[in-house]
Amino acid sequence: MSQLQNISLPGPTITPVSQPFWESIQAGHLSLQQCEKCEGWIFYPREHCPHCFHDSLTWKKASGRGRLKTWSVIHRAGHPAWQEHTPYVVGVVALEEGPSLLTHVLIDETDLTYNMKVEMEISEIGPHPLPFFKKQEETK
Repeated sequence: MSQLQNISLPGPTITPVSQPFWESIQAGHLSLQQCEKCEGWIFYPREHCPHCFHDSLTWKKASGRGRLKTWSVIHRAGHPAWQEHTPYVVGVVALEEGPSLLTHVLIDETDLTYNMKVEMEISEIGPHPLPFFKKQEETK
């Protein structure tokens, strides 16, 4: 057995500030902070609004939809445990609410297009569910 097979996937770093985000992912939806003063949406989780510096932030359910702004196909993983999952796509998704996030994209690299509509899909990778994005299903 190789040493790499004993390496587990790194999990998220969960802090008191980010815990509500991870609890929402565990519950099957995306939650973001919103400032009660300027109403700006915020991602990554933090203690103060980056728009107006107010500290009244509330967690609210988000749509889980956005648009793919840029991406990269990873052939050589930065962590040994991810190497068996290569190639995989990471991208920046601009959420409908405004913030952008770096995430895994569950779309074949030949089908990726700029500004593609995407939606969150929670994937079980290791012990923690993670928010990945897939092509948004067309609604009729």
